Amino acid sequence: MPLFSKPDLEAAAQLVYTQMPPTPQYVWPLLSEAAGCEVWVKHENHTPTGAFKVRGGITFIDWVKRTQPDARGVCTATRGNHGQSQARAATAADLTAKVFVPKGNSVEKNAAMAAFGAEVIEFGDDFDAAREEAFRVAEAEGLVVVPPFHPELVRGVATYALELFTAAPDLDTVYVPIGCGSGICGTIIARDALGLKTHVVGVVSDRAQTAKLSVEAGRLIETEHAATFADGMAVRVPVPKALEIYAQGAERIITVTDDDVAEAIRLYYRLTHNLAEGAGAAPLAALMSERDRMAGRKVGVILCGGNIDTDWFQQVLAGTTPAPR
Repeated sequence: MPLFSKPDLEAAAQLVYTQMPPTPQYVWPLLSEAAGCEVWVKHENHTPTGAFKVRGGITFIDWVKRTQPDARGVCTATRGNHGQSQARAATAADLTAKVFVPKGNSVEKNAAMAAFGAEVIEFGDDFDAAREEAFRVAEAEGLVVVPPFHPELVRGVATYALELFTAAPDLDTVYVPIGCGSGICGTIIARDALGLKTHVVGVVSDRAQTAKLSVEAGRLIETEHAATFADGMAVRVPVPKALEIYAQGAERIITVTDDDVAEAIRLYYRLTHNLAEGAGAAPLAALMSERDRMAGRKVGVILCGGNIDTDWFQQVLAGTTPAPR
């Protein structure tokens, strides 16, 4: 039985639409020609924060206000898009937002979070270290902790998949990047709630394979490093509840290299003039790696965000692959 029913997701969508319109899904002829199949791009780069996470922020903060009316604020960790989402929604609800990021995090994502009202604090060398500190501080200061994975986050995020599957219910396959897992889990849940047969393929960086390794081993596998410039996928420690869902609901999980991702960013810009960040381009990179397998089919790719720093984008357009920070 799906975690959420179709009416649950439709109710979430109506809540999301009080703050943003649905995002489009387009078939770009030149992109389809390059991939050798009909490619539907779900444009989550067109949200108020430039990424899909904004949806989960709306539903999560609404849940906080309903269930914890005395809450003063929230505390969370992020590489940027989740933090923007929580800061935006929390500030609109008159809550404070304390957001932890790893040292050397995206300068432009940090600035965006601060602009949405977050207190941005650098801590640790990677996301997982920042997450542990955020949890500690939330408890010490009496703030509502926003975990990387929560049913209310997933219910909001799943609304993008509800839109995509309603517009194109006959998709053969959808490629979705995996960080902490809300995106792929939301896609699986929406597919199941609608009773569709679409294959969902998870995409991870070959430098951050915790999700893939954990699925293959049938248990949680932490990695020592997650050094990829596709920072939305730079996770060392899998989320158990998310793993339970995508281990059962994903057709398979495949890896892409940073070079693959950089080329996919170039393809998006050249063929559609849309900007994709690393994780946002990863699904297209995965599709291109399985071009022969997908030939002639109807395929979806989730362009989950377009928040790439200017210097990295300049390097990508110059034909190189940025080094992870």
